[in-house]
Amino acid sequence: MPGNGRRRARIAFSDAAAKQLENLTSETEIHALDRALVVISVDPDVGDPLPGDTSSPQLRDYADEVEAVRVLYFVTALRTVVVVAYIEV
Repeated sequence: MPGNGRRRARIAFSDAAAKQLENLTSETEIHALDRALVVISVDPDVGDPLPGDTSSPQLRDYADEVEAVRVLYFVTALRTVVVVAYIEV
């Protein structure tokens, strides 16, 4: 039934992450980031909290091993995922 499932989190980008995205040119890079963002939007707690980070909200690190990328992000109280950095591994 529509409306009974959890809603996806909204995705936003810090200025630094937005600048990184401007430099993505290959379709492969864009696909890899899209895949990671879908996973995070469905389950914002999927990433591991960064060790030693005591900030609030806490930075999280999601590694997509299929696409070999990492996304550093935090989740706001309103369930918005703010991407801080995108890293190819």
